[in-house]
Amino acid sequence: MPSFSNDQLIEKWEKFLGIYCRERVIEAVSRYPETSSIYVNFSEIDQHDPALAEYLLAHPNNAIYTAERAILNMDMPVDEKPHLNFRIKKVPETAVVRIRDLRGVHLGKFISIESGLVKRTVQVKPKLEDAAFQCQQCGAIVRIPQSESELQEPPMCMTDQGGCGRKTLFKLLTEESVLIDSQKIEIQEKPEGLRGGAQPQRLVVYMEKDLAGTVNPGDRIIVNGVMYGALRRMGNIKQREFNLIFIANSIDVQEQAFEEIEISPEDEARIVEMGRDPMIYERMIDSIAPEIYGLRTEKEALMLQMFGGVPKELPSKSRVRGDVHILMIGDPGTAKSMLSKYISLLSPRAIYTSGKSSSAAGLTAAAVKDQFGEGGWTLEAGALVLADMGAAIVDELDKMSGEDRSALHQAMEQQEVSIAKAGITATLKTRCSLLVAANPKAGRFDPSTPIADQISDIFPPTLLSRFDLIFVITDKLDAKEDELLAQHVLNAHRGGEINSHVQKTADGLFSQQEAEVAMRFVKPEIMPEEIRKYIAYAKRDVFPVMTDEALEDIKSYYLNLRRQAKGQSVPITARQLESFVRLAEASAKVRFSPRVTREDSQRAIRLMEYCLRNIGFNKETGTFDIDLAYTGISGTQRGRIAEVLSIIKRLCIEHKEGAPREQIIAEAVRSGKPGLNEMETAKIIDRLKTEGSIYQPSAARNLYRLTSE
Repeated sequence: MPSFSNDQLIEKWEKFLGIYCRERVIEAVSRYPETSSIYVNFSEIDQHDPALAEYLLAHPNNAIYTAERAILNMDMPVDEKPHLNFRIKKVPETAVVRIRDLRGVHLGKFISIESGLVKRTVQVKPKLEDAAFQCQQCGAIVRIPQSESELQEPPMCMTDQGGCGRKTLFKLLTEESVLIDSQKIEIQEKPEGLRGGAQPQRLVVYMEKDLAGTVNPGDRIIVNGVMYGALRRMGNIKQREFNLIFIANSIDVQEQAFEEIEISPEDEARIVEMGRDPMIYERMIDSIAPEIYGLRTEKEALMLQMFGGVPKELPSKSRVRGDVHILMIGDPGTAKSMLSKYISLLSPRAIYTSGKSSSAAGLTAAAVKDQFGEGGWTLEAGALVLADMGAAIVDELDKMSGEDRSALHQAMEQQEVSIAKAGITATLKTRCSLLVAANPKAGRFDPSTPIADQISDIFPPTLLSRFDLIFVITDKLDAKEDELLAQHVLNAHRGGEINSHVQKTADGLFSQQEAEVAMRFVKPEIMPEEIRKYIAYAKRDVFPVMTDEALEDIKSYYLNLRRQAKGQSVPITARQLESFVRLAEASAKVRFSPRVTREDSQRAIRLMEYCLRNIGFNKETGTFDIDLAYTGISGTQRGRIAEVLSIIKRLCIEHKEGAPREQIIAEAVRSGKPGLNEMETAKIIDRLKTEGSIYQPSAARNLYRLTSE
């Protein structure tokens, strides 16, 4: 290990700065104080002086101190030279450490923390760097540099600073002291790097000077700096164990999607070749949860969700999301949770959570007061913020309270969440796709009741309309399908049994070849790690553009559906039009196509029509009605309800106590409104009463009045 005196180090740094950094220093000085740091890549130092680079990694504090001294020795085009911070980026791989691998040997060394998520931040606070104290006896001002966590006071009025030399009381002069900005943040390991149920490890990082306030919860950052051990106390007792804290020297905020996924040239060549395969769609679908039988349409939609569309930044500064939101709602035991969990394993950047154990703050973000904030307020990121630029999977959302579910509105469409609490006002990004799984309100679908009626209590229309695709998965009795499903499940179990037997016993009852044959039922066409790289490559490098044929295809379908509207029904809205575009773009991304073709638009139309036919098809008129999906009331039903309300209002003028039920029904039948028979009118009256639109002044007499009057 090389050893240098401070004078030697300053001389070495002066030579380095003169060759590599003169322009950077001049630019920083001209823009000071907006810019107060110069950034240097470690490779530049290593190329200039390998011994100096090695010394920097081993003794970072002294190396950085002497580098900043050397900067002050440089010629600058100003009279008063500013103090510039010397910051190092892009350290070698040998100095990159995962949070869970931090050990005692790393203390005091310059290292880089592998890409992590900012979990929470506290408010930026001023911190004493050089404290000025006034002697209460002679009035002299004594300066004490502050390097410890606790305030260091002068032991006496120092004569070398013009003091009286007595031990006395001192007054801290904040206006004469030097203070710097300081912020405490907590980072955690990225979830996609964890396997086997491992919990993400966390690390406290201190950001000082111009680094403070530059990151927000949910940001993915690489932190370079020095790790220290902070003495732990239990009351007044000092303990032998230390807490790890990290003082940041520089940070890299990852803006591009999936920067942390390494794709080698060999990987890229293999991925591009896979994209040329005309069977890539079928291979991808077969690779999504192969142990789950059927549900190919749902798997195809989930495949497109993982790739996503193209986000657009408009000249008006507004942003159109490219992420696809999907809702799967169905009977218990229909593999919704298994599919959701599998997608969290395939997506390169995914956060999985359960609605049963989550709150609105846990899904979005929260301002909390806890020990981390040292009595102050801390801004903490939730699942959707942590999933920024990735995917958020929420299982069992029906178990969450309605008030907590309402927090999803802004996060889904505007793709951001706003926090305004305890003086903290912040907007955090949630640029992620959302996959939600839930059960109907009764636990299982009732075939005799409209689907919308069974999910409206869980998902209000304003929330439902934000999903691009809504899949209803029911457990229907079908002898042929039941036999195929049973055979698939049993074969999967038998394959797992044989494979476990071969791996854990040596009796030779089954061969390795027999195990491989038995496992073919559940072996994916493309392995999960390969899919993760494939998706990361597509999302990073593929941005398809709509062709005229695809555009015309979607436009014609949309307009044709709108023309089929009957009465007050609305078959499709502009929100679904945007969904067509996102799905078509995702389809083009799957094969790395720079253009969205008619093949892609047809795939998007087919998936959308599949969903609409299950939730928004009005059998009475034979047309699609989006209101039927979102509210449970079709356009024709709304017309009948309006007619019944009109009759009640008119009869209430004639009958001051209220409109008689028998007369309401008779008037409705005489109105000639299609479908408004005695049974339908009775249902409408009961529904209006349940909703609170009408009430009975006297239940015994079957009279009704409008609530609004």
